[in-house]
Amino acid sequence: MTKAHDALLGGAIGDALGVPVEFRSRAELKHNPVTTMRGYGTYHQPPGTWSDDSSLTFCLAESLAQGFSLPDLTRRFINWRDHAYWTPHGKLFDIGITTAKAITRLTRMMKESRTTDFPQLTAETDEYTNGNGSLMRILPLYFYLKAPSDLSIEAQFRTIHEVSALTHGHIRAALACLHYLLLADEIVAGRDKVAAFQTAVTRIQAFFTTANIAPSEREQFRKLLSPDFSLTPEQDIRSSGYVVHSLEAAIWCFLNAETYPDTVLKAVNLGSDTDTTAAIAGGLAGLYYGAAQIPTEWLAVLVRRPEIEGLAQRLHTAYPIQ
Repeated sequence: MTKAHDALLGGAIGDALGVPVEFRSRAELKHNPVTTMRGYGTYHQPPGTWSDDSSLTFCLAESLAQGFSLPDLTRRFINWRDHAYWTPHGKLFDIGITTAKAITRLTRMMKESRTTDFPQLTAETDEYTNGNGSLMRILPLYFYLKAPSDLSIEAQFRTIHEVSALTHGHIRAALACLHYLLLADEIVAGRDKVAAFQTAVTRIQAFFTTANIAPSEREQFRKLLSPDFSLTPEQDIRSSGYVVHSLEAAIWCFLNAETYPDTVLKAVNLGSDTDTTAAIAGGLAGLYYGAAQIPTEWLAVLVRRPEIEGLAQRLHTAYPIQ
């Protein structure tokens, strides 16, 4: 399979594992841990059902397969919310508050033909908009950004921020997305996970300096930029919907597991925002271990698997990364 398959299947499986136990506490999951694909639970969905995390990821992948276009991506987000586009069962059952408000705003902008205003969404200053809703869907953008290999990190970040800002415009959300995609890049380059993490940290720290990122924003990533981050005790890893917590939790699971299944199950069993933590971690683990390491019994129940694999092939055709 291709890296696009690894990324999309890796994220979707993690998402589906977490859906039935979203909002469960860590203590509850310690007592009754998720060990394989379950069904029903929180949203009463059958096994293999993925959430908005994957839906919006697939919207981005589908849009990018046609070329980069913020208006096209916006239309797909709106169609997802309003017409169940790229939903597992033809019905929307989960949407984040910030994302819902943002799509309402995007709908108005589209009706008013204000598509040239999309880049201005990056001026968001409300810190309370820093949920994980853009991080959870950002991974397909990696394939587009890698196509022109000479693209500077500053140019990459501008694009990342514009894509993030359709729903989450604050620079912190975009910085989390950048960090995640830099780690994905180091994984695809073939580095072992420790070297990949350390190199990504070096790159993001350099970007913080060259781009004059405010000290207050750098401070938000302090824990994650520590060379000893993987040694952080589990009780100090939070798995809430805050974007920095989600990034920390996903990377911590990736660094402290030895297989794809171990990575996503560790993420789910952290509790709280289980589907998103596992989707983000699953994307990294999919790229690192390959989709071939995903248990066949999990893949067998993944909803719309043939369509997901077809989408991955379209993304790969547009941006062929092996």
